[in-house]
Amino acid sequence: MNNQKIFQHLQQFLTDERLEKINHFAPESSDFVLPVIEDVFQFRNAAAIVRSVEACGFHKIIAMESEHEFNPNLRVTKGAETWVEVEKLPHNLDSLREIKNRGYKILAVSPENNATMLSDYDLKEPVALVFGTEAAGVSEEILDFADETLAIPMYGFTQSFNVSVAAAISVYELKQKLLRSNLDYKLSEEKLWEMKVRWAMNSIKSGEQILAKYLREN
Repeated sequence: MNNQKIFQHLQQFLTDERLEKINHFAPESSDFVLPVIEDVFQFRNAAAIVRSVEACGFHKIIAMESEHEFNPNLRVTKGAETWVEVEKLPHNLDSLREIKNRGYKILAVSPENNATMLSDYDLKEPVALVFGTEAAGVSEEILDFADETLAIPMYGFTQSFNVSVAAAISVYELKQKLLRSNLDYKLSEEKLWEMKVRWAMNSIKSGEQILAKYLREN
């Protein structure tokens, strides 16, 4: 099914204001940077990550779950969950292999393993940023699996940022690098229309049912 045609059908159910916002922000969206979250258990952290990722124009997160469900607090996301797709995968190396097979370089955000400073990192290809749990940071097996390790510079006695702060700093810094680059980092046309369909569906009351009805009839 052609996602452009689907969006054209759904847009009749959107307010003019919402349609204008979707058409304005969609072309700036990118999946060049993909945050991957390791089993975060504090819902406020989950929500803050979603909010920061969306604010930087990245609209997908992968949550690797084992003991804890990635369940953002909607009061903290301020509506960002409408725009950010959260794909949930098992918390293991097979999930990272799947992400790597999609064309992403795996970057663990940690000061371990002779890490490259975030400010010095030369961004040339799509990257999956792996953030560890609140208590333990990035797991040892993921540190060993990662293609490279990135560290956020620290200037005080504290040796690490809260995971949601680390995510915000990292995605913002990489977004600035993309803006200054000549990289073709924005979504393909196919992915763009797919995302706009998801945004429209999430913006409409009973959007899933409306979309399902359209797909059945067409």
